[in-house]
Amino acid sequence: MEENSQVGGIQKGWFTEADGLWPGKAMTLKVDRVLYEGRSEFQQIRVFENSGCGRVLTLDNIIQLTEHDECAYQEMLAHVPLFAHDDPKRVLVIGGGDGGIVREVVRHAGVESVELCEIDEEVIRVSREFLPFTASGLDDPRVAIRVEDGAKWVADHPKTYDCIIVDSSDPIGPAEVLFQEKFYRDLRGALRPGGVIATQAECVWLHRDIIVPLVQNARKLFDRADYCWTSVPTYPSGTIGLLVASLGADVTQPRRKPTAAMQEALRYYNPHIHQAAFCLPEFARRWFV
Repeated sequence: MEENSQVGGIQKGWFTEADGLWPGKAMTLKVDRVLYEGRSEFQQIRVFENSGCGRVLTLDNIIQLTEHDECAYQEMLAHVPLFAHDDPKRVLVIGGGDGGIVREVVRHAGVESVELCEIDEEVIRVSREFLPFTASGLDDPRVAIRVEDGAKWVADHPKTYDCIIVDSSDPIGPAEVLFQEKFYRDLRGALRPGGVIATQAECVWLHRDIIVPLVQNARKLFDRADYCWTSVPTYPSGTIGLLVASLGADVTQPRRKPTAAMQEALRYYNPHIHQAAFCLPEFARRWFV
């Protein structure tokens, strides 16, 4: 489908991501084949193939994941909070309808239940059909899928979870509420003692005005809150940040390690990169001291 849009789309066989959150910049990928294109109640959904990146998922013309580098985001957003907890049993994933975070959570044998709270059921359906490499974990018997508003869900479930992972898109449209102070207050309230949260927290090269208030608010609400980052080549500026906060634990240090079999299955996360991810470039470190 050919498009003419200042915020990106497909033109002459190339997909371009351009958005007001990163003015003057764009990511462009050649479209070898469009596998799916449609609009849900909430957003436009597209899956296409690219020779270098494999399958690509976009929502409202913003790249959510590519088969080539999704591991760097999914593994870090899941395993940093989970390994920062002594023994997580109940896990909530908000957003993440593609299933990638759930895929990583169910690698933890000690986890007894995982709830995926995704507001857009069509993202789940499309991912099951076209992104089996991320959606595979959705069929684990420990997983329950809730097609619900994640912000409302955490507000209605106090003291329920050991770990909450928020795999949100950018703070526009359906995900805007997931960056507000009330939501973080409700996240804290939904944790059991010693609980840990992790949320998508934008890019240090582009979003100081979003990141600094997020961290400041989290530090008022949690015993420990820190910002870390991971490298995802197809995200704006090639990096994405994570806010990790806890009711007690130092989240910068893994409290457990992957088993040998689990580590063999992982492509990005290990205990060394867990610690290193909290080392920030000097300009960003100064924001938080």
